[in-house]
Amino acid sequence: MVPILTINDVKLSIDGKPILKGVNLIVNEGEIHAILGPNGAGKSTLAALLMGINDLKSPDEGELIFRDKLLNGLSIYERAKLGLTLAWQEPARFEGITVEEYLRLSGRNNPDLNVEECLTLVGLDCSYLFRFVDDTLSGGERKRVELASILAMRPKLAILDEPDSGIDFASMEDIANMIRTMRDRGTTVLMITHREEIAEIADRATLMCDGQVVQTGNPKEVGEKFKNSCVRCEVRNPELVGGE
Repeated sequence: MVPILTINDVKLSIDGKPILKGVNLIVNEGEIHAILGPNGAGKSTLAALLMGINDLKSPDEGELIFRDKLLNGLSIYERAKLGLTLAWQEPARFEGITVEEYLRLSGRNNPDLNVEECLTLVGLDCSYLFRFVDDTLSGGERKRVELASILAMRPKLAILDEPDSGIDFASMEDIANMIRTMRDRGTTVLMITHREEIAEIADRATLMCDGQVVQTGNPKEVGEKFKNSCVRCEVRNPELVGGE
């Protein structure tokens, strides 16, 4: 396996509060890698740091390396040019732009772009091409459109923050298939979630808690560790430790 992303002993504090406490992680090229953990574990902060958003361009300590290129200090634009993209848990609204225009703009550097196929893969029909990317779409519809835009873009590394957010349970198979298609077409996927059943889509998974990596390996085994340990975690729920 060839690493596409290497996180070396990354530490970060925000407003004096330690959020990431020495994170070490390797994501291999061509895999779906899930980062699983409870809310507040530092997962979304790590995603923001990888993309360089919210003024988080560098960790306080440690290195972010993408394909032998040090990301520390690079702008969002520079990281995007290298092939990174991030889909937030809450998708954006774009007033005055249609879904078709949004997908074509996203896929402008993809010579094999097929906007109809991108919509189909996320469970939307072609009538959505003429809809606007605004609040006339439901949260779930906007989430699907944003995921379709990642398919259109075909980045080298896609960071998906809670890809199931706003998606009903019955539609999760659509999203799972889309993520697998993304991988099969050459995009490495780093998927952030707090649900072990979503992590099972992945090829490998990493459990994070309290700003640190606890375990990396088989998604089912990591999911079991999360399910059996995090609720009774000494760090997050000390009142439950030793009790019922």
